[in-house]
Amino acid sequence: MTLSRRDVSELLAAHGLAPSRALGQNFVVDPNTVRRIARLAAVGSGDQVVEIGAGLGSLSLALLETGAALTAIEVDRGLVAVLRNTIEPIGARVVEGDALRLDWADLLDGGRWVLVANLPYNIATPLVVSLLEDVPQIERMLVMVQAEVGNRLAAHPGEDPFGAVSVIVSYWAQANVVGRVPPTVFVPRPNVDSALIAVTRRAYPAVDPELVSYERFKTVVQTGFGQRRKMLRRSLAGTVEPAAFAAARVRPEARAEEIGVEEWGRLAAWTP
Repeated sequence: MTLSRRDVSELLAAHGLAPSRALGQNFVVDPNTVRRIARLAAVGSGDQVVEIGAGLGSLSLALLETGAALTAIEVDRGLVAVLRNTIEPIGARVVEGDALRLDWADLLDGGRWVLVANLPYNIATPLVVSLLEDVPQIERMLVMVQAEVGNRLAAHPGEDPFGAVSVIVSYWAQANVVGRVPPTVFVPRPNVDSALIAVTRRAYPAVDPELVSYERFKTVVQTGFGQRRKMLRRSLAGTVEPAAFAAARVRPEARAEEIGVEEWGRLAAWTP
């Protein structure tokens, strides 16, 4: 069982709740969509799944149908009360908390985890990056995000959405767009399409951390994209020595969106 449009409306009315724009709440009201997400996540019995922004529990119910062990996180206290009545009795663990401030090591307590979530649009990018940086227990993600955000997370060099976050995600993982979701399956209805993004953590970072620290790598990438329309020799002046370009086999006339994670790594790693 998952939640229909009518179910969502009745739950909200029964608890005196309304979607919060401040929290970026858009509830999925289409059972086919949440079951599709669960299927694309490829989870089942024996898998540990964490869901962020569980809302009223529509996706939660689809994930529980697969037989996976589910930990559902929700920051809205009113929605937590609903989840304790709907999904906790059938096996989910419900956690009240802000995903950007949780003690993830304590919450996940070892093991291998999959994140499956309809992420609030206003936190999707920083949350995905922070989980890749700080929560190695999460080995895979299947996240639904605003299409523009998803395209940026999964973009490759030379593509219009390619930016600093694309490079940073690629350092840690491989990301791909695996589906699109129309606005019509949400309440309230957003003004944009959503995308389903599959993220698989690499066994090792794309750039060897023994050659260059992640902090240095990230600084170079963000500096380069800070003035993305300039040639790299100008946007990276004062951050990367001129001699680094030849050593890294990167054209100094190139622009930030033209080079990939390995080339950024070589630029960041060069020392005289």
